[in-house]
Amino acid sequence: MRETKWWAWHMIAGIVIFVLLGLHMLITHFDDILGWFNVLGPSHAIEWENVVARAQNIFFAVTYVILLIAALFHGFYGARTIICEMNIGVGARKFVDVLFWLVGLALLIVGTWAAIASMAIKG
Repeated sequence: MRETKWWAWHMIAGIVIFVLLGLHMLITHFDDILGWFNVLGPSHAIEWENVVARAQNIFFAVTYVILLIAALFHGFYGARTIICEMNIGVGARKFVDVLFWLVGLALLIVGTWAAIASMAIKG
């Protein structure tokens, strides 16, 4: 039952990644269609002024952190599942669990700090 719960979260994380990455692609790469978030207007999505304007928006900081959480969980849980399917011992499984938790938390802290720190950038 416990693995079923984690697998369900794995699927939910995949959906979150799909939605937020799709939104990112629309805003950044299809700005002629969806230029709402670009202060300089369509066709200028990757210019510094637009990047800074998006970085200072709380919506983008929050969605970046949510995307980071979903991507880290989805990736590490998927890798853990693959490793554990190789019938490794209980000790090795616990080591993988602890290693992935520590690395995942470290990456989450750094990524969250980057999202928050980018809000202070001045154009």
